[in-house]
Amino acid sequence: MRGPKPPKKPLPLVQAPPRGREEAVPRLGTRLSHNLELLGRYLGGSDDVVFRRFEVAGQPLPGAAIYVDGLVRRDAVDEEILKPVMLELAMARERNGCLAAGEVLACLERRAITVGELRRTSEVEEIVVAVLSGDAAFLVEGTAWALILNTRGWPSRAVEEPITESLVRGPRDGFTETLRTNTALLRRHLRDPHFKIKQFRVGRRSQTDCALAYVEGIVRPEVVEEVRKRLETIDIDHVTETGELEQLIEDSPFSLFPQVQYSERPDKVVAGILQGRVAILVDGTPFVIMAPSVFGHFFTSPEDYYERWLIGSLLRFLRIAGSYVATFLPAIYVALTSYHPGLWPTPLAMAIAATRQGIPFPAVVEALIMEMAFELLREAGARLPRPIGETIGIVGGIIIGDAAVRSRLVSPIMVVIVALTAIASFAIPAYNLAISFRILRFPLTVAAGVLGLYGVVLGFIIINVHMVCLKSFGVVYLSPFVPYRRNDWKDAFFRAPIRALTGRPVMLRPLDRRRQLNRKRGGW
Repeated sequence: MRGPKPPKKPLPLVQAPPRGREEAVPRLGTRLSHNLELLGRYLGGSDDVVFRRFEVAGQPLPGAAIYVDGLVRRDAVDEEILKPVMLELAMARERNGCLAAGEVLACLERRAITVGELRRTSEVEEIVVAVLSGDAAFLVEGTAWALILNTRGWPSRAVEEPITESLVRGPRDGFTETLRTNTALLRRHLRDPHFKIKQFRVGRRSQTDCALAYVEGIVRPEVVEEVRKRLETIDIDHVTETGELEQLIEDSPFSLFPQVQYSERPDKVVAGILQGRVAILVDGTPFVIMAPSVFGHFFTSPEDYYERWLIGSLLRFLRIAGSYVATFLPAIYVALTSYHPGLWPTPLAMAIAATRQGIPFPAVVEALIMEMAFELLREAGARLPRPIGETIGIVGGIIIGDAAVRSRLVSPIMVVIVALTAIASFAIPAYNLAISFRILRFPLTVAAGVLGLYGVVLGFIIINVHMVCLKSFGVVYLSPFVPYRRNDWKDAFFRAPIRALTGRPVMLRPLDRRRQLNRKRGGW
């Protein structure tokens, strides 16, 4: 049976009352018809919302089940709710006669309904949000309570290997768009009883399910409280992705550098939680954000720890070196070519001068044109379907580069510089940090074209001053370099052997600083 038609002036969506004004929370009454009419004001008028009315078997009492078709497991509604209600109460009447309304609800709750998770409530707002989240509500005549039954079972994507964070060696499971699946993946990797998951909702209209994940006894309670406080202050209609939460809770929203790290790999998130950080999960997205996050976190990869320390150190050093190449190489080339050609070796300077014969643009304009063309190609390749995008990126780059060189618009050495810059930017594992370096490349190139190497050095100083002033939930962004923390340098530019990583990062100030025993101290 479908729900009653909504009134001419429907009630507003269920949401928190405005600040400074308290409103009475609507509650259920004892008459089933009144309760269905009250719930119909919020849920009626939608064809996917089902109001299933029936007679409780063996009892002269009408009942009703409310759920959203498509968000529930139909077999759970039929086999674990409706069928047990019909059979169990009929047998209860044969044993004890007719039951009162309160006894009927208690019998359903304790003996009849076999759903694993259920709770009682009388608040209309809680019932509406639960039904719209995929639960089923069960009501009986003569009682002011409703049973909320966990019947969520919407279609979801299977656990697959992450696309944005592929590894040669490591686990192949990745987060999905279902919150409960993601929390289960974290539980599978971390079976510590102190591992806590606290669920909450964000969005006045979307009522998006979110969760905080952390380990008590490792993370500082001040960090958890600060994250919770910032999330509670969010007043927005709808939250779709963790990127929206990231922008709403970060310390410096106008900075180019990301202050919150995200990942779709459970092993990477678990490693961050065990360092003393807090993970934030949002239903509907496979990306999980972690805070606090410092600059060095964006250069780490789980593969650094799965390989021996020499290999992991080399890979990390290549990423850090690639970030400098991706940011400063075009600017340094422009500065040396325009203002300081004497710094080039003589054969190289003569070769560069020969390739620039007949080029109508100065080096700075040439660099900006090529960088902009490459960024357009990269963006077009990312937005097109994958087979077409890969073709556009490769073929387009070759054709445009060759045509630009043949037409004498750019020099061949500039094509090489832009290609090296692009390859270096691909080595950065964090996509959001790579975008920051791509943006910084343009003002640095302009500064090099105006002031030469002095402009490059000045830009480098400004970037470092800005990064020193940044904080992520109370942690200095450039830790452990500023302030200097000697113990944390073992896992910074290079990775020390796994046996030497006995403590957690001091910069996060975890409550439990020991992650493994030291052999030299008689631990093994």
